[in-house]
Amino acid sequence: MSEVDRLARIIIRPVHSEKALMLIDKQNTLVFIVDRTANKKEIKDAVEKLFNVKVVKVNTLITPRGEKKAYVRLSSEFKASDIAAQLGLL
Repeated sequence: MSEVDRLARIIIRPVHSEKALMLIDKQNTLVFIVDRTANKKEIKDAVEKLFNVKVVKVNTLITPRGEKKAYVRLSSEFKASDIAAQLGLL
């Protein structure tokens, strides 16, 4: 399995709820549903390599539906809105 496949398996899909879109604008943060077995370091590495950005912080939680959600804050030199546009969220 190539590294891109492995990284793409960690990030399942972006979240495009009202809150997630607000976080993109206000806190430069992207929200993803990720693999339940992935840790914060793996999520950080996957986002940095897939989108060519610098990640400052990753927060995770398990949703009531049993999915793992990751809040990924980008460094100020990168815009979350640019990545969101790339993903078709905006």
